[in-house]
Amino acid sequence: MASIDHLRSGQPINTNRTNQNKTQSSSVESGAAQVNNQRTDAFSMSDESKAIGALNQQMASESHFDSAKVAAIKAAIANGSYKVDADKLASNMLKHEDDFRGI
Repeated sequence: MASIDHLRSGQPINTNRTNQNKTQSSSVESGAAQVNNQRTDAFSMSDESKAIGALNQQMASESHFDSAKVAAIKAAIANGSYKVDADKLASNMLKHEDDFRGI
């Protein structure tokens, strides 16, 4: 294991690890047997993580935008006819803020 002095001096650190407990000898009444003592890792996901994963998969399967609508808005901005409804914009911003608080 590297000491803190190696980190401070900027020297490279060897991060190779070996598992010294891969095998363990054990004696059994009928004779000696070799037991493989490998560690296994496990994890579990919270309900919130599962919900986020499901939303991520749902979003990945949907199209991200309507190209025709984007083209129409671009044209309206270019010719000066695009108008922003400030009340609708503010209402939608508050709605989305409320949605984020509910997560």
